[in-house]
Amino acid sequence: MVDISIIVPIYNASKYLKKCLDSLVNQTKKELEFILINDGSTDDSESIIKSYNDSRIKYFKRSNHGIGKTRNFGINKSTGKYIMFLDSDDYLEENACEVLYEKIDKEKLDLVVCDFYRVNSNSKIIEKIISFKNTSLKDNPNLLLNVNLAPWNKIYRSDLIKNNNIKFIEDLKYEDAPFVTLSLLKSKRIGKVDKPLINYTIHEKSETTVRDERIFDIIKIVDIIRSYFKDYSLSREVIDTLTIKILVNYNIQGRNIKDKDIRNKFIDETFSYLEKNIPNYKSNIYFKERSMLKSFIEKSKVLSKLYCDLYRRK
Repeated sequence: MVDISIIVPIYNASKYLKKCLDSLVNQTKKELEFILINDGSTDDSESIIKSYNDSRIKYFKRSNHGIGKTRNFGINKSTGKYIMFLDSDDYLEENACEVLYEKIDKEKLDLVVCDFYRVNSNSKIIEKIISFKNTSLKDNPNLLLNVNLAPWNKIYRSDLIKNNNIKFIEDLKYEDAPFVTLSLLKSKRIGKVDKPLINYTIHEKSETTVRDERIFDIIKIVDIIRSYFKDYSLSREVIDTLTIKILVNYNIQGRNIKDKDIRNKFIDETFSYLEKNIPNYKSNIYFKERSMLKSFIEKSKVLSKLYCDLYRRK
């Protein structure tokens, strides 16, 4: 058994893939395996992968299945004591695996989160997660609000994932949020490294910045996340706040949907969901922590639509 399995889904990533793979093979920690899954790429991704002569690489080539199924495939193929995820256009700091392994292994944790760099063509900005001592959701429910719900700036105990059958949602977009939420929920001890160890790359016109009709999937994703907490005594206010935080954020991101009819329909459906599931959502603490102007816009269906019209993607 190796110390860490790093799972990398790859789909038409030739432009960024070498930087990603270089950051893996050059890690200061050596007891690793790299599970590279070519998910039906039609570019030069395969030739780039095959140019690396490193016995730690486990390469799999499949027809296109989507990122949820691909990550789940990677989990099944992993043999490491711990698991990490990396997207093929992102890259690690040279000591990322060493630092994360030392934290999770020495302190016998289930999951560790770290800060990260947000990288675009013009800047590299540190994104800091609020610091906390080793804890759990039971003891610190606000972790659900303070820890980002992406899988890539974290290391997980393999047994946590496999014994609890934690999987990525398949055939829906935004599949990573339920995975991270359930991992946090099932973890008895969660830790934090106060260093940026992952470089998360933002591309103009990527799926991260451009929205289309698949944005409706986020409502289904929120419903899945809420279902995880039915049998747990976690504060209802925290779960409701997370719901509001996600849906309000995606409402505002609706400005990146070019089709006005789709944009308005999405906003209608998110407000209907809030009214049905959190009737008093306007008095939630989330809005109390926002600026007066943001809160005013985000609480209003009409103003949310107006905002998206005024600031829509050209």
